[in-house]
Amino acid sequence: MALSELYLQDRLTRLSIAPELGGSLVNWEVRATGEALLRHADEEAKAAGTPRRLGCYPLLPWSNRIAGGGFERPDDWQALAPNTDHDPYPIHGSAWQQPWQVDHHSERRVRLTLDSEWPFAYQATLDIHLYEGCLNLDLHVTNLDDKANWYGLGLHPYFPRHPQTRLRAAARRVWLAEEGGLPSYETDIPEDWAFPALAALPERQVDHAFSGWTGDCVIEQPGYRLECQATGADYMLLFCPQDKPFFCVEPVSHPVNAHHLPGRPGLHLLQQGEEASLGFRLQYQPA
Repeated sequence: MALSELYLQDRLTRLSIAPELGGSLVNWEVRATGEALLRHADEEAKAAGTPRRLGCYPLLPWSNRIAGGGFERPDDWQALAPNTDHDPYPIHGSAWQQPWQVDHHSERRVRLTLDSEWPFAYQATLDIHLYEGCLNLDLHVTNLDDKANWYGLGLHPYFPRHPQTRLRAAARRVWLAEEGGLPSYETDIPEDWAFPALAALPERQVDHAFSGWTGDCVIEQPGYRLECQATGADYMLLFCPQDKPFFCVEPVSHPVNAHHLPGRPGLHLLQQGEEASLGFRLQYQPA
């Protein structure tokens, strides 16, 4: 089945969105040249029917993986099962695996909403706005369940990776894992994973959460740069797979497996009707 897309555009850029495919952004590109600002999704990628082949998708009601078959809530146990065929852990919540509704659509703005009962009741909104080459993403979640629950939020953008790509994203610590497990402790950042100034992406694979992130990053590409600022995201997930033409800088509210870490860092305990939010602003600047 053909992917149904919405379109936004401003003077400099254009954006396509697939609400029914997890509220995903499909392509964001420069109007004058067609240059990809998020990883380009071709027809094969669109036909694959998964947000994991597109430009960006929301992460709710948690980011990344949760161990232990679930987690403790204040009143009981929240059971979770694996939600993909490629990972033994439930990953990235449930919002990316459900169709979102379109509440508003104009030339430069769209609001998407999701009323979810899985794995518990919540409502999400994603406001998307384009203006003068600036892409604004505002993600909100409200707990609709009659029981308090732990919530996390994030966004999962994919960026093109070139030999000339440079990244600045200063952080203080990185979360690492004991042998064979999910991350469980913080340590100093290895030199080739640290980006206090613009630097090339590491040659070895990185798939880790970083703490002490200020929320800002710069991505320098051939012909342009993106200046990015996150709010409500004290952590950054950096995913640099080897031999792939993309990488990910993910603004998230919490580290991997935060539901089982001491103090549940970055998670929001929401009573019924309470909400949490996360924002990400990406400003395109031609070279």
